[in-house]
Amino acid sequence: MSEYFEIAYAAAAKRLCLFTGTGFSKALTANAAPGWQELLETICDKHIGSSEFKDALFPSGGASALQLDEAAQVIAIELLKIGKNIHEEIASLIAGLALSGDYPEAKKFFQERSFRVVTTNYDKLAETLAGPDCPSLSPGRPIPRSTSRVKAYHVHGSIEVPGRMVVTADDYFGFMHSESYFSRKLSTVLHENTVVILGYSLGDVNLKYILSDYRGFVRNHVVSNSVFFVSRKPVDQRISDYYSNCYGIRVISNTEVEDFFRSVNSNFAAAEKCLEGSVNNIKKVLYEKHSFTEKYLQVESSFYEIVSSIGAVGASLDEDVVVRTFEDVIAKKMALTSQSGAWPQYVQLASWLTYLGSLVDVRKTAVENTFLKAVLFSMNHMSKSMKLGYSWHAYKVWDARWSSITADNRALIAGYILDNSAEADAIEVASRG
Repeated sequence: MSEYFEIAYAAAAKRLCLFTGTGFSKALTANAAPGWQELLETICDKHIGSSEFKDALFPSGGASALQLDEAAQVIAIELLKIGKNIHEEIASLIAGLALSGDYPEAKKFFQERSFRVVTTNYDKLAETLAGPDCPSLSPGRPIPRSTSRVKAYHVHGSIEVPGRMVVTADDYFGFMHSESYFSRKLSTVLHENTVVILGYSLGDVNLKYILSDYRGFVRNHVVSNSVFFVSRKPVDQRISDYYSNCYGIRVISNTEVEDFFRSVNSNFAAAEKCLEGSVNNIKKVLYEKHSFTEKYLQVESSFYEIVSSIGAVGASLDEDVVVRTFEDVIAKKMALTSQSGAWPQYVQLASWLTYLGSLVDVRKTAVENTFLKAVLFSMNHMSKSMKLGYSWHAYKVWDARWSSITADNRALIAGYILDNSAEADAIEVASRG
């Protein structure tokens, strides 16, 4: 998948950040790492011992009246009555976690690549997996100034400084309303790197605020969405659209943590090989009036390299030179479809357009017109059935990847196709919503 090439390219360029939550720790401990509610319930069982108290906070027959951070606040108050501290008790439980299970692909990535980890986990499993060249940064500890292959930022604190861990409602309030080094660092990382969210949900209010800020950055600078949300379970299309529209997140669903790293690792050699050359090439194309050859553009991976290298040099999709480059690339790709034995080019063009449509909302940008004309050309030359002169495999691409295109782009394409095409299969795909 092109998404994995993009992620591998970012890793090769040392511009990748993993944003890890509880699910990531579970994957590294054979599911032994406790969830947030499980952790609080364990504290109740161990130190309070009142089933009535526990049932009031975590009723088995319905939803609790309190959020988990509020439940933690109530537990913290109760622990103070017996001389216990909730931060220290949680740190004590988490400290016993150790790596276990089978995760060779994650281990390979952590021990061979250069990247950053931003985590709301209190444990230090990521540091252990990465090895000695991975300093741990958390509130209450000195900031190391040396360079390192991997760095782990514990934005909610870590077990090394229990008193600075974000646990209770009071802690969260203070964290959300403070301009700390770690909140600023998180925002910077989101703006400067390709970010992959692993083992995490979007329930944290502070995270939503920062991701909303990032989404504004994407819209204002017309850059591609560079945040991926990896879900172990299938994700409903409406939920994917919500992530995309509100936070600029692309969803990779139905994917275990180990499977994710396997796919990234398998793309890394190709990404690393093309990194230096593709960055030099895009600079020549954008700023020295060079152009890509038809021979290069015959290869499907060339477009993914071009998109990744545009991001690597910090160019905007709305810059005139970038627009001209896309116009040239797409025009040449459409011309390649007219050559003898060119059926693969129809398929690749469909793949390129659906990929571009998943990256950035093109409405009211300089690439809108070029994009829509190419989409019309592609859809008018595809067919659901074996029809002479039409590409069946191009239809399969549009059929399979339609849902990966952003909701706004789908609406834009639908309006354009319905106004300009008489092809039944094009109208059928575009009418799906």
